Amino acid sequence: MPASFASRTRRTRPPTCTRSLVPADANLLFPCFDQPDLKAKVTLTLTTPLGWTSVANGARLRSESTSRGLVTTFRETEAISTYLIAFATGPWAEVQASGTRKSITLYARKSRLAEVDADSIIRANDRAATWLEEYFGTPFPFHKLDVVLAPAFPFGGMEHPGAIFYSEERFVFRERPTLPQRLGRTATIYHEVAHQWFGDLVTMEWFDDLWLKEGFATYMAAKMQDALDPASEAWKSFYLRNKPVAYAVDGSDGTTPVWQRLGNLDQAKSNYGAIVYNKAPSVLKQLNYLVGDDAFREGLQLFVSRHRYANATWRDLLDAIATPARRSLRPWGDDYILRPGMPVLEQRLEVRDGRIARFALVQRPARALSGGRPWPIRTELLVMSDKGEATRIPLTITSDTTVVDELTGRPAPAFVFANSRDFAYAVTLLDPGSVASLERTIGSVKDPFLRTMLWGALWDLVREALLSPQRYVSLVLRELPNETDEQLVAGLLSRLTRATTAYLAPVLRDASLPDVERTLLRGANNADTPYGIRKAHFDAWLRVAATQPTVDLMAGMLDSTTIAGEPLQAPTRWAIVTRLMALGAASAPELLAREEARDRSPEGARRAFVARAARPDAETKRTYFTRYFADTSLNEDWATASLDGFNSLESQALTLPYLVPALDSLPWIQRNRRIFYVGAWIGSFLDGQTSDSAQVAVRAFLEQRDDLPLDLRRKVLQAADELERTVRIRRAFSVAAPTS
Repeated sequence: MPASFASRTRRTRPPTCTRSLVPADANLLFPCFDQPDLKAKVTLTLTTPLGWTSVANGARLRSESTSRGLVTTFRETEAISTYLIAFATGPWAEVQASGTRKSITLYARKSRLAEVDADSIIRANDRAATWLEEYFGTPFPFHKLDVVLAPAFPFGGMEHPGAIFYSEERFVFRERPTLPQRLGRTATIYHEVAHQWFGDLVTMEWFDDLWLKEGFATYMAAKMQDALDPASEAWKSFYLRNKPVAYAVDGSDGTTPVWQRLGNLDQAKSNYGAIVYNKAPSVLKQLNYLVGDDAFREGLQLFVSRHRYANATWRDLLDAIATPARRSLRPWGDDYILRPGMPVLEQRLEVRDGRIARFALVQRPARALSGGRPWPIRTELLVMSDKGEATRIPLTITSDTTVVDELTGRPAPAFVFANSRDFAYAVTLLDPGSVASLERTIGSVKDPFLRTMLWGALWDLVREALLSPQRYVSLVLRELPNETDEQLVAGLLSRLTRATTAYLAPVLRDASLPDVERTLLRGANNADTPYGIRKAHFDAWLRVAATQPTVDLMAGMLDSTTIAGEPLQAPTRWAIVTRLMALGAASAPELLAREEARDRSPEGARRAFVARAARPDAETKRTYFTRYFADTSLNEDWATASLDGFNSLESQALTLPYLVPALDSLPWIQRNRRIFYVGAWIGSFLDGQTSDSAQVAVRAFLEQRDDLPLDLRRKVLQAADELERTVRIRRAFSVAAPTS
């Protein structure tokens, strides 16, 4: 496939050019049958300016200087699908690390090279490839493994065989990273390298099976992290990254099956989202637990060997795993792959005279669209005694009500939890006795993974309007000063922010806000805690701070040299400016201008654009909304980054008039933007609203727009679920809850 291109990535200096064609953009670049079930070997030739370096799927064979520029020819690839063809060209710096098992070259902009942790990135890719070779029993399937840190890249990573692209913004830290940031970068690397087998070597036949590559890459990344770094608590990270997101979408009326019917590849963008990225790996964990580690691994090895350099479907996968498991997995697939929605497990605990009289799990679908039959669930029940002794009981649930007879007559527990170690894919609603106990003792639960999941279970009750958000906020404020788990702290602070800014009725929010601000600022300045915990507190403080004293304090911080005990760097400086803009601080425009003069980098220009979007005035909102459609020079990465500021909760009265026009524009957005933009667009406009008026507007839109394509209607329903919950929670808890 000879081709010549010369382009540049907007807003970067010096210029670079990257081309990624997922899911179905190859036909826009060269003539082809652009579908994943047609594979071919590819030979690429690029003509670029002299002095540029090019990287593509194949290895460089030769480069020749000509009157037209530098002509670089690449080696023929193995058989790959068209969406995996990619190249990057520009004045890249090249870095290699010594002592790796694979020869890996990292390409980065010369202007950012000093900030790149190249050795760590290369070694993480090398570790992943080596581990996966052993796990799958198959050598690395392509003749090279190079990585590109691509500026303004719209995804975290993309698994092009031989040339993995990673987002420069997410991989180059401009200030000291926190543990979740470091683990997130590693997880992305493991995910993309896992794709070399699941997605590149064996490719789904059609994008209706998108989960087959994305779900597996995420799940294998967690297995890899657990094996390579047991101290990282990979399964706790997996829970935090996947379950809340999956449950939020799968518990909505807009959910879909894991296998999503796709009539035309023009609609493939809509299949990307939480169902394939978060639910799919979660149900794979359930499948792994069901069949056991040995059968799961043997099945994957069989699947890869049967379909290498070819295509497969989800049924091929289950058939391969079923062979060593010695059981049919078709019924499991019908429930977890073809059926939309998820189960909810309600704990029912009856205690008499200090002993368990009856314990049952009652299963129901989260939404009626799932149908009435129960899911088959393999889980682990945890019973915690008053002395802190844990008993774990494996359970198989196949009916609407499962009575656990072996608990009858035992001493009353401190609490019970029906999804110990997170094997089940189901929202677990705690019984009132367990809730009351955990409100007293959750901080004393020693196992950090269990403690994390219990906090998550309490949050699920808040989202179901079964537990007051005020009680949850009070509990978090009480426990935060003593919590030492950095990943859990980050999760708690995220929920605290949502509860305070959205779930609390205005009068309750105003009453709680000073305590929230004080607790967070105290945590940010606590020199006795690790940096990551201090930084997480500071970031949360920025998100909720709204009282005038804190606004004044925030503005003064830009004259400081340290924050949370660390040097004050550009990302945090910009976060402060953006928050001041959102709050409408009088000094904000001047501070933004000063920061622009201070940070003249391309990243500084992007962050200034993001900050201006947050300004709470009608003209700003009108200008930005118009630019999102009319400005063809606007980088999509810039637009995406600005959406949350544009839709900040402080501006919801100003942005409410744009809610329906934003929804009306969805067909245009789908045609003209990249994969994840549709979800980001809908989510930001709906998450930026909390009012009954917004709820009414969205419902009216859905009723009136019968012509809206089903995939887009589902996206709206998914995002609207959070707005519906917010309104419902505010109505249920509009007055102060009694203290416990």
